[in-house]
Amino acid sequence: MTAPSTFGLSSEARNLHWLLTNLVEEVPGIQSVAVVSSDGLLLLSSDHARNAEAREARTGKPTGPRGSSADLATIVSGIGSLTIGAAKLMQFGGVKHTMVAMDEGSLFVMSISDGSLLGVHGSADCDMSVVAYHMALFVGRAGHVLTPELRSELRKSLEAASAGSTR
Repeated sequence: MTAPSTFGLSSEARNLHWLLTNLVEEVPGIQSVAVVSSDGLLLLSSDHARNAEAREARTGKPTGPRGSSADLATIVSGIGSLTIGAAKLMQFGGVKHTMVAMDEGSLFVMSISDGSLLGVHGSADCDMSVVAYHMALFVGRAGHVLTPELRSELRKSLEAASAGSTR
């Protein structure tokens, strides 16, 4: 996880960390994951550095967003905003999920609650239906607990972890 420890977090925050870790570790082909608030701020993410080391050891080449987990959050936020705008223009209702298939991988974005988004970067050989299914499970479990108070707690936890790693 991006935060080195869940010590001192509420049980809801620890549960979300556990759910995200479980998603990354249990679903084959997931490269990185980010949970983004409705205003585009990263709330929770997989540990990109640890995942990148494991992938490079397996494949011999780096994959995924080039920078920090904030890069994935930026991409997820932008795609979410674009699809919400398109749905409004086309008057088709709310956006449930978006998938972008690329030569070297896939990107999945799914609405969690009140504008929050779950973004997953998958490898080229991931089973898209399995990834989408597990994302839906995560959304179902996380959506009801992702309150404004919990979003604030997660954001402060990330800021504290970032401040600690830059020292």
